[in-house]
Amino acid sequence: MDLAAAPPALLTRRHLHVGGDWIDPSSGDTTAVENPATGETLGEVPAGTPADVDRAVAAARAAFPGWAATAPADRAAHLDRLHTALAARADEIARTVARELGAPLKLATRVQAGLPLTVLRSMVDLAARPAAEQVVGNSLVVREPVGVVGAITPWNYPLHQVVAKVAPALAAGCTVVLKPSELTPLTAYLLFDAVTEAGLPPGVVNLVPGTGPVVGEALAAHPDVDLVSFTGSTATGRRIAHLAADRIARVALELGGKSANVILADADLPTAVKVGVGNALLNSGQTCTAWTRMLVHRDRYAEALDLVAAAVAGYRPGDPFDPATRLGPLVSAAQAQRVRGHVDRALADGARLVAGGPDAPLPPRGHFVAPTVFADVHPDSALAQEEVFGPVLAVIPFADTDEAVAIANNSRYGLAGAVWSADSDAALAVARRLRTGQVDVNGGAFNPLAPFGGYKQSGLGRELGGYGIEEFTELKAIQR
Repeated sequence: MDLAAAPPALLTRRHLHVGGDWIDPSSGDTTAVENPATGETLGEVPAGTPADVDRAVAAARAAFPGWAATAPADRAAHLDRLHTALAARADEIARTVARELGAPLKLATRVQAGLPLTVLRSMVDLAARPAAEQVVGNSLVVREPVGVVGAITPWNYPLHQVVAKVAPALAAGCTVVLKPSELTPLTAYLLFDAVTEAGLPPGVVNLVPGTGPVVGEALAAHPDVDLVSFTGSTATGRRIAHLAADRIARVALELGGKSANVILADADLPTAVKVGVGNALLNSGQTCTAWTRMLVHRDRYAEALDLVAAAVAGYRPGDPFDPATRLGPLVSAAQAQRVRGHVDRALADGARLVAGGPDAPLPPRGHFVAPTVFADVHPDSALAQEEVFGPVLAVIPFADTDEAVAIANNSRYGLAGAVWSADSDAALAVARRLRTGQVDVNGGAFNPLAPFGGYKQSGLGRELGGYGIEEFTELKAIQR
């Protein structure tokens, strides 16, 4: 089915997925889903209620003993069938993400559909391995599944963020209730079509769409949810942590970021700038790990700004289904307005506009913001401190390595970052000094087996690989 040409009604979904079945919601209320590139309505999904959450959690609780007792090899076989069913939908997933998020189709195909399949494949292999046991003196230390997981996921990577929670939770032996973002719920429905086809046991994974204040809060506060795994804003993460703390429940939080891209004086500057700009503008800047602060040695600062301006000029905003488009819209009118506010404030604070800005040409409709670069940004300014979550890059000069590290660490966040140098040992030394959960050295490739998560207000816990599976387990000591 060509979703680019499909009428909006074809994308409407009417049911929840609870206990292995598609069921009617408890309310007839719905949530409209918008195409941010046009402002048109794509369709609608149910607006879940606390009663729907109760049903889903009960189904997950009932399924937990059997799933936890399932042999690791059998759990892996279920995930393998899920991977097969999901891979068969890769084109439909990419087109759906392009419509409900606005991601350019090439990006939606390569990243939004491709990355979660890579992560799910890695979980298939890891799930087949029995949980590690260790003998410590007269104790046998074992890992057991934590129980029922409430997964609350964001809109910016609507399948990857789901798979990064659901797959390791299932691999660990947990059962799951998922609340996807109300802005991009249609992609989650494609996952549950795959769940149905793969024949996962009833209640092992359940879907309740809805808003954060209703479904998210009910899930985070539910007495039968053992762990809440959330990805989103730091403010919302703080609220979820409070709700879980009231009942002494565990949380895993992947929150905001303001990552620094440190380009040392001896770096391959054209490459560092090109990759850095691409990272900052990926997904229209709607990426928590985006390197939104580019730190450049003063000796090469002017040259870097010329390279940045040239690179940004190649990011044409437009229709996600146009092959020439490299920058899609922001997800909503509210998000676009918020990002424009950051741009206006940076101008008022005296930052120097290098590219883009409020007067740059844009498509006549849709929630677009021009790719924008500011130079001479003060490290303490709002633009250097606050997560913009849009296509806005701050370029900051530094005099020496110590100052670069100090500027990079001058943030309440610590999620990602990068270092570039012709001397790989020097780059590694800087990487070790950055207070952040992951650092790329000279463009190091993404590793789906490495732990993903942040320091400081970027969150608690880790996702991906064996570390991600361990997040969904409890430790038990058995004395003998």
